[in-house]
Amino acid sequence: MATVYLGLGSNLGNRARNIYRALRLLGSRVRLGKISSLYDTKPVGLAEQPRFLNLVCCGETDLSPEDLLDLAKTIERQMGREPGVRFGPRVIDIDILLFDDLVVSTPQLEIPHPRLHERAFVLIPLSEVAPGLIHPVLNRGVEQLRESVACSEEARTYPLKDS
Repeated sequence: MATVYLGLGSNLGNRARNIYRALRLLGSRVRLGKISSLYDTKPVGLAEQPRFLNLVCCGETDLSPEDLLDLAKTIERQMGREPGVRFGPRVIDIDILLFDDLVVSTPQLEIPHPRLHERAFVLIPLSEVAPGLIHPVLNRGVEQLRESVACSEEARTYPLKDS
């Protein structure tokens, strides 16, 4: 079994419900462990769109990295995500942040996620579920990476419950 960390985000429709539904669907092949609080954050990249809800979860799976990516993309499509502008609005986004200590670089998949260390909306919830985690490429702890990322706004957190 591999330990995986996934980032989930939504900024269309009932954002919390979208994330909880994606977690339930992931649970078919990923044994979910710790799940962070929900964080309400500004969009990154394309500013003119609704705010996001984001969280990070930890889990275990017997899937390969490529099969986990296929599962994530299948869930996104099943939930109504359609191809669109990069960094644009979406019903659900599921990113593989880390997969054990693997480093993968293919045209379809990069692990660790290539922008993980730059994004407060990932590092804050990741440090909530795994504060002692070490980035396998940068050899820096999640807490250290979190401190190096500018947080220009305070993220609002929500208790984890289906609504």
